Amino acid sequence: MILTRPVINFKNINKLAIPATIAGIAEPLLSITDTAIVGNIPVDGLESLAAAGIVGSFLSMLIWILGQTRSAISAIISQYLGAGKIEEVKTLPAQAIALNISLSILILVGTIFIVEDIFKLLNASGKILEYCISYYSIRVWGFPLTLFVFAVMGIFRGLQNTYWPMIIALVGAVLNVLLDLTLVYGIEGFIKPMYLEGAAWASLIAQCIMALMAFILLITKTSISLKLKFTLHKELGRLVVMSLNLFVRAIALNTAIILAVREATALGDAYIGAHTIAINIWLFSAFFIDGYGAAGNIIGGRLLGAKDYNGLWILAKKIVFYGFLVSLILAFIACIFYRPIGHLFSNETAVLEAFYGIFFIVIIGLPMNTVAFVLDGLFKGLGEMKYLRNTLLAATFLGFIPTLVLGNYLNWGFYGIWIAFTVWMFVRGSALVWKFRRKFRPLLQNH
Repeated sequence: MILTRPVINFKNINKLAIPATIAGIAEPLLSITDTAIVGNIPVDGLESLAAAGIVGSFLSMLIWILGQTRSAISAIISQYLGAGKIEEVKTLPAQAIALNISLSILILVGTIFIVEDIFKLLNASGKILEYCISYYSIRVWGFPLTLFVFAVMGIFRGLQNTYWPMIIALVGAVLNVLLDLTLVYGIEGFIKPMYLEGAAWASLIAQCIMALMAFILLITKTSISLKLKFTLHKELGRLVVMSLNLFVRAIALNTAIILAVREATALGDAYIGAHTIAINIWLFSAFFIDGYGAAGNIIGGRLLGAKDYNGLWILAKKIVFYGFLVSLILAFIACIFYRPIGHLFSNETAVLEAFYGIFFIVIIGLPMNTVAFVLDGLFKGLGEMKYLRNTLLAATFLGFIPTLVLGNYLNWGFYGIWIAFTVWMFVRGSALVWKFRRKFRPLLQNH
């Protein structure tokens, strides 16, 4: 029997949020691992760090743009689960995954031939450009595999299960760390150091293992079939529209990320190195806080399917509160270990000076970011993809870019990039709070 109205309490929220947090931080942890290990390469460490940052930002953009199907699948499955009609949606995921992987292969093939031009647009040149090309030419083959894993995680989330996504992510993260240490630095007498290319191979191998695990767990732990049926599912159209809205949203999001990389690269090698460290810490904290956004995504869709608006209101308040507490803990830890954190990633004096100069902005923004990240996850579960699209467009083109331009005009330098990020997150969070209150408060009973 399907329970359409889950109990909204600390235990049930954290039962989903904690595994989702662990799974969520695995992705930025992979990037952080690469950053820390690559930043300490004894030969061309600074250039390698800069290249890893540039390529990592570009690949993240591609993954985030096409990986939005995960949220669409999760939202639809959870809503059907809440309405007690889960049997009607079991053939949808196979069609969604096939569509997504086909698009990823087209993009993969297309970018291989213009990779040098892409990184030149991001202000890479000389030795950094050479490293970008060699690093990307290996890592890019994991792109379709990552999208497959994302889609499978979306299916599990829709089924109210964050445990198996956590296992997949943990295995991938641990494997990536071990392979990084082995392939980047080598093992004397056995494996020759591969430096930056070793980091790329470590990521690719870890992605292969994660994709294999995702496939096996989906087949053995769910009744969802990956057998492709050519009669289109009735919800495929809605899924495509939701994904397209998130696609546009991701482009707006990554416009900000890429512009920031471009500005930091233009400031000099030390600044792109410092920005690489800062953005990886920012993303790590985002995914850490986003565990409660994932819980909102999963439970929110189910509550909406059951038309339990009072439960939805309670859920929103609780996940924001819990996320806020986590962000305060992260901010406290960052303050205590302000300088040691920098040395984890680089020993270059110029890089560390630039990083320490803006790290306080990253820390101050953590509690504010909570509102945006948590409600963003909830809105995805509710299927509010169009509003999420419009919010990101406004935040990027009316908040981030004007602030970045103003920072250039006033010679704020590296500070200007991170002040722009702060404005960006404020606009996002404020817009989501306003929309949620306006739409769902009138639907409450006895409010």
